[in-house]
Amino acid sequence: MGEVNRKFANLLVNYCVGIKKFDEVLIRVGIEAYDFVKYLWRAVIEKCAYPRLEVRDDELTEIFFRYSPKELLEYYSRINEYLMENIDVIITVLGPRHSKPLVGIDPQRIALHSRTNRKLTEIFLRRESEGKLRWVVTAYPVPSLAQEAGMSLIDYREFVFKALKLHTRDPIKEWMRQAEFQDRVANLLSKVDELRFIGNDTDLLLKVGGRTWVNDDGKNNMPGGEVFSAPHEDSVEGVITFTYPAIWSGVEVEGVRLRFSRGVVTEAKAVRGEEFLKKILSTDEGAKRVGEVAFGLNYDITKFTKSILFDEKIGGTIHIALGSAYPKTGGKNKSSIHWDMIRDMRDGKVLADGDVIYENGRFVREVI
Repeated sequence: MGEVNRKFANLLVNYCVGIKKFDEVLIRVGIEAYDFVKYLWRAVIEKCAYPRLEVRDDELTEIFFRYSPKELLEYYSRINEYLMENIDVIITVLGPRHSKPLVGIDPQRIALHSRTNRKLTEIFLRRESEGKLRWVVTAYPVPSLAQEAGMSLIDYREFVFKALKLHTRDPIKEWMRQAEFQDRVANLLSKVDELRFIGNDTDLLLKVGGRTWVNDDGKNNMPGGEVFSAPHEDSVEGVITFTYPAIWSGVEVEGVRLRFSRGVVTEAKAVRGEEFLKKILSTDEGAKRVGEVAFGLNYDITKFTKSILFDEKIGGTIHIALGSAYPKTGGKNKSSIHWDMIRDMRDGKVLADGDVIYENGRFVREVI
């Protein structure tokens, strides 16, 4: 594990965020991934950058949401604001002790705290779009994530390390190849005005002309493996049914089916968790609009694991996110939520301005 951990730390520091001399680096790590910290800590220091550590414990998070008075849920920390305005790099390593720490918490309490901290999200997005904040989110193979994925710990480690390309001799070189492939996809999509997604119980139309398609090549999410943009806010029309459970704060909502008119969700149904779905969609005005549309292109990820970091990259899928748009895409939707929902397109197709560009989970060779 030592050699793999060193390769992992090197990938994060040198490829994902490109740490420079005297960068202020915030390392956020789940408590179960703490053993990995020493490799990451050393890699940061060797770049002559200044690390600081924030260890996250899921039980403490649950205690906060369960017992906080309403006034505390509405409290806005000026210290958190200062940090978000001044930090150069944020490296987040997911390593939860419990995969669903907030499953028993009233979603309205979570939504209240999210609204309170909306300004932090806006600061983060603004500084990231200005190039003043570099960041990456990754995950370490810990027992809770393995259990959630329905895999043994050994199998899950192999799954994670393959998804990150750490099984190769030179992971950075492999990610550069992935980036080149995704650049071709993004270039194709940048010329498109209208996309139409067709599949079983799905016929969704949206406009993306003039919006920027971003290549997620592992610089912000590791693993990377998607290209994404934001549709015009009032353009989304039709219906989409999602293949996999939509997960928010550990709560699973299965069989989500959304109908849109003029960009707004007009009907939201679910096989399980429909009441929760509707509560989250009522968080604010922007929560009922699409802030992101994306294609999953990491074909080393073949299994749904209930971890959005991996699942949204599954080769052969698409996903949309309700809520906040990333400013660098040109999207204007604002919300305190950003909720990704995934659909398998290996039984469907995608049309661009009326022409088929994608079938059975892959872009057709002729277009890229």
